[in-house]
Amino acid sequence: MSHGRYKSPITATLSGIKDFFRKQQLEDRLRDSDRIDGKTCLVTGANRGLGFAIASELAQRGGRVIMACRSGIPEAGDIIKAATRSNTVEMLPVDLSDCESIHSLCRTLERRGAVIDILVLNAGITPPKSRQSKQGQDLMFMVNYLANFILVNRLLKTGVVPNNTFAGTVKTEQKIARIIFISSDSHQNASAIDYEEFGRYEPYGVTKAINNYSYFKLVLSTMATELSRLLAPEGKVDVSVNAVCPGPVNTDIIREAPLLLRVVLRFIFTLFFQPPVKAARPVVYLCVSPEVSGMTNLYMAMFNRKNMDPKVYDVAEGKKLWNESARVWKKIDPEAEGFLLTV
Repeated sequence: MSHGRYKSPITATLSGIKDFFRKQQLEDRLRDSDRIDGKTCLVTGANRGLGFAIASELAQRGGRVIMACRSGIPEAGDIIKAATRSNTVEMLPVDLSDCESIHSLCRTLERRGAVIDILVLNAGITPPKSRQSKQGQDLMFMVNYLANFILVNRLLKTGVVPNNTFAGTVKTEQKIARIIFISSDSHQNASAIDYEEFGRYEPYGVTKAINNYSYFKLVLSTMATELSRLLAPEGKVDVSVNAVCPGPVNTDIIREAPLLLRVVLRFIFTLFFQPPVKAARPVVYLCVSPEVSGMTNLYMAMFNRKNMDPKVYDVAEGKKLWNESARVWKKIDPEAEGFLLTV
């Protein structure tokens, strides 16, 4: 049976507080002069919290920003437009718990001939207990993991994220596209991936939900590492694939927690956790800094470079996860076969 790093939301929260006080070695490396004028960015879950702060900062730095969200349309985008005085911010609807909605977003981008230079896979949920997605998957598994797998496969296969490896769409003068996964240092010490329960829905409560959050971050980080290998054939980086833990963030991610727990956590979040605008900065660094251009499979915990859990780097495990993810996707989605990357 899979399990995560923490057994309760309180221990997870206290660990976040500890991370908050660590020295941030690269904090001064994100400069105001790091601009992305003319670059197109897509940020999932950008209507609130961390995703909203990331989208705002990318717009401020000259990016054409697509906010892919389930709600907050068009209000969240209008706020960013007004604050940044940018007329190149838009919102596109997507429900990451539904395969068809993901395809609809991708079809819109494909019809436009969109080219995504920076893809930030930020969206995530922490429901207090199990729920089923439209295709019968566990909701947290679908939103926090499988939707990201589907997106990167389709966007790379169709060349919306330009790449030579799978789409042959990169010209020599183009800068390397960047994919950034929002991970969490809570993935450290989560269990190895349990393939017997992988992609299978089973009911659970609050304790398992907390476990699953960090466990699925380990799964996501393993997939990101395998993707970085696939997009660096023979050691030459085709697309940059990196992951970042933004640290403890004061957001409304606990909005569905039981009332008493929500009150306790909200007090701690308000007192100790970072506002989203500050937590977004290491993510933005990976998006825009010329220092990391062409670099891949980096992991940052806030503004510190470090290694992920050793299990993430196992090559055989990465290949197995990729194949099992493809199996689950094909089982629930008739469109999957046409967009799976050939590896």
